Amino acid sequence: MSRTGQKKPVGFATQLTAGGIAGAMEALCCQPLDTIKVRMQLSKSGMAPGTKPRGFIATGALIVQRETPLALYKGLGAVLSGIVPKMAIRFASFERYKAWLADKQTGATSVGNIFIAGLGAGVTEAVMVVTPMEVVKIRLQAQQHSLADPLEAPRYRNAGHAVYAIVREEGFSALYRGVSLTALRQATNQGANFTAYQELKKLAHNLQPELTDLPSWQHMCIGLVSGAMGPFSNAPIDTIKTRLQKSEAVPGQSAFQRITAIAGEMWQREGVRSFYKGITPRVLRVAPGQAIVFAVYERVRRVMETMQGSSEDPTYSE
Repeated sequence: MSRTGQKKPVGFATQLTAGGIAGAMEALCCQPLDTIKVRMQLSKSGMAPGTKPRGFIATGALIVQRETPLALYKGLGAVLSGIVPKMAIRFASFERYKAWLADKQTGATSVGNIFIAGLGAGVTEAVMVVTPMEVVKIRLQAQQHSLADPLEAPRYRNAGHAVYAIVREEGFSALYRGVSLTALRQATNQGANFTAYQELKKLAHNLQPELTDLPSWQHMCIGLVSGAMGPFSNAPIDTIKTRLQKSEAVPGQSAFQRITAIAGEMWQREGVRSFYKGITPRVLRVAPGQAIVFAVYERVRRVMETMQGSSEDPTYSE
């Protein structure tokens, strides 16, 4: 029987548990790079003639110097609180869309339809989890108070307080500021991510037909490559989204007008390079983050299948 033979699809409980554990590990390992990326995207450094934008190492060092190393983990609570439903929705929706798009006779799904399923999974997770989670995370990360000074009170004390304050002061819709850009970013991310991961995994299996399951280090390498594709393709979208979500709404201004205004201001005042601010820490965060997610997910899934005595097919099957 082939690896994609008549096996049951991965169950929702397995997706929830394995995806949640994988996502939590990713967040714990990569949150400092995400904080640096957000600060770089919000930074106005390099605007003065003859000056250069502050790099990611200098930005990280400045955060540590001014605010202590713990400041690199600002927004972690918001990330961790959303990571389990995010991963569950990502894996479950991808499997559902892939099944809908599969050939009714053979059960196989073409590369193009895998990409479409990835797009759908990205949009679904953006609307249901990622957008409000990132609004809260970015608000927390943008606070440049020192964690070493207990008398310097931040505007938002934690993720829960940030949600309460944002809804009270700006309305519930503020949690969905930038949802269109977030959906576009997540769609392109997951479309490229799932397609590249599946094709590279298929190639690895073809080169090693004797292996039933790839070793974890190979899952990490494949995830590293597939995870790097999204950030390069949608960096401008992510930068505009970050600035939009950090800012407060302007009365009478639509989301599209706000996006256009932010993009125009960036172009005029900071130049084309401003759209790629934070690309280095973003790639350094997303690529190894996906390596961690795929390796941990595949490992936890196999352990759970062994414990359950099942023969479920991997989520990212050929």
